[in-house]
Amino acid sequence: MVTVLTDADIAERLDARSAVGWMREAVLAAHSGALHTPPRVSTELGDGRLVFTTGALTGEWYGYRSYDSFSFDPGAQLVVVHDWHTGAVRGLAVGNELGPRRVGAIGAVALDALASPTAASLGLLGTGTQAWNQLWAISTVRSLTSVSVFSRDPVRRNAFVARVSGELGLPVDAAGSAREAVEGKDLVVLATNSPAPVVEASWIAPGSYVTTLGPKQVGRAEFGPDLVARADVAVTDSVAQTSAYDPPFILTGTEQHDRLASLGAVLAGEAPGRTSADQTVIFCSVGLAGTETYLLARLLS
Repeated sequence: MVTVLTDADIAERLDARSAVGWMREAVLAAHSGALHTPPRVSTELGDGRLVFTTGALTGEWYGYRSYDSFSFDPGAQLVVVHDWHTGAVRGLAVGNELGPRRVGAIGAVALDALASPTAASLGLLGTGTQAWNQLWAISTVRSLTSVSVFSRDPVRRNAFVARVSGELGLPVDAAGSAREAVEGKDLVVLATNSPAPVVEASWIAPGSYVTTLGPKQVGRAEFGPDLVARADVAVTDSVAQTSAYDPPFILTGTEQHDRLASLGAVLAGEAPGRTSADQTVIFCSVGLAGTETYLLARLLS
């Protein structure tokens, strides 16, 4: 029998601490070459695309995630894991819970490795699914003393704050502006769908840590190259993926792109991450392929 996991199953079975631990394993496995993580591919289907991210853990499994760019809301993603030796399908995940939780867990891995150990105040821009899952995962690697949240819609903003307080038990408030949310914070997370930069580099405090999750292509990006130039250290989960965007990644062809280090190399001690408390560090989350299937394979076993 093939195991099929729904969103309800994922929400019930996947705790944040396990997700973060498994994603740390996956990032290191990708760096060592055990986890194969090619850039995503897509097929044009008239009014939209069907996108695939594939991956394989040598000797154990291979699989893929598929999702579309049609206007369905919320639509549904599919993650499939095959047995390496027989080709049999070991399991499926259908829905929209697994992907964002995997992104949140990778974000927590990066923050844990790159933020100051004493960082405890967080500014968050965005109140959607990605924003929620970042806090869900980050709360397992940092004891946050304050969370300040901003999004353009005050109703969504206040509802998000209430949910964070009620479900995660974090000290949280609704900020009146993006600048108010992030200025002076130790940790900053950008999780918007904005096609234009939502922060100015001057708002970021020296020694802070920044994660970017939203749009990041030429002509549509929630941050500008100046934010990366502001940082002393710049890291991404997939250098290969940054070179495979169409339209191009916002840093393509700039000296800032050349500065990007691999998160896996940092975790393995083969590339420098933060080396002093006063360094500003940015993590550009672009989506390391194979990590959705890694997470599902772990859940299935």
